[in-house]
Amino acid sequence: MTKKDQFIMGIETSCDETAVSIVKNGREIVVNVVASQIESHKRFGGVVPEIASRHHVEQITIILEEALKQAAMPIGDLDAIAVTEGPGLVGALLIGVNCAKALAFANGLPLVSVHHIAGHIYANRLVKEMEFPLIALVVSGGHTELVYMKEHGHFEVIGETRDDAAGEAYDKVARTLGMPYPGGPHIDRLAHEGSPAIDLPRAWLEPGSYDFSFSGLKSAVINTVHNAEQRNEIIAPETLAASFQASVIDVLVTKTARAAREYGVKQVVLAGGVAANKGLRSALTAVFEELPDTELIIPPLSLCTDNAAMIAAAGSIFFEKGQRADMTLNGNPGLEITIHN
Repeated sequence: MTKKDQFIMGIETSCDETAVSIVKNGREIVVNVVASQIESHKRFGGVVPEIASRHHVEQITIILEEALKQAAMPIGDLDAIAVTEGPGLVGALLIGVNCAKALAFANGLPLVSVHHIAGHIYANRLVKEMEFPLIALVVSGGHTELVYMKEHGHFEVIGETRDDAAGEAYDKVARTLGMPYPGGPHIDRLAHEGSPAIDLPRAWLEPGSYDFSFSGLKSAVINTVHNAEQRNEIIAPETLAASFQASVIDVLVTKTARAAREYGVKQVVLAGGVAANKGLRSALTAVFEELPDTELIIPPLSLCTDNAAMIAAAGSIFFEKGQRADMTLNGNPGLEITIHN
């Protein structure tokens, strides 16, 4: 008897993207619709929570209807609704959670809650089937973590940022250089035009630690700029960008490779918005070419930034494990990533 195809709808509204997707059998994107708010937040130099929430309210029904239209399938054909529970902006999360609850209740569908970072990790399953054990390097505006997975649904954080996340540091350095939000892509582009001629710190922390720290590096960049201004010196922006990026990438790649060797993993997967960084992608690729026993998976740019296909992909695994949420589900901005048995 042929196994019935599984269709999971994902809903993502944790920050400044309103997204709805349908994924088939946990690995095949049927449709993935994303409405970005970058233009609305750019003039403020960052995401304004109140504005983000209002945009989600305006967009969620439109994006939902567009996803169903593109998929050319009735909502009753779905097996479950998966939604980002957290972490994220609480007002933004509530829009997605309440939309998912209403859809699940009205159509008699199971409801599955998903951790945002689990979603980013499972974006890689839309590229290639995951093989365990693996390590995920999660790099985004709010998170920098190394996560060990021995099986589906098992998330063990072995390293995390102690202060600024890498993406946050990128945005702050970009602001110092007078670049618009989001700063990461601008720094990455500029870094490829210069060379890392400025010696900036690398926070390795205590021996054996897989934790990260980028606050000192961010401060060093700001101090370098201010000191140059006081001496009436001009530092080429591309040199500063290249030097900053070299420091960030050196620490991220070195610790990831060391963890891969120590844990004896079959795969290393890259996840999060900063996974779109060309410098990071290139450096990881070069290092893991020297580690033939460990496969490196890097998602396409469309699956690095926030989207709902990743939520549906993760939701598919949790659905199969029997995980269900009920109508008391709420947005949880401080949600910790946990093991799903």
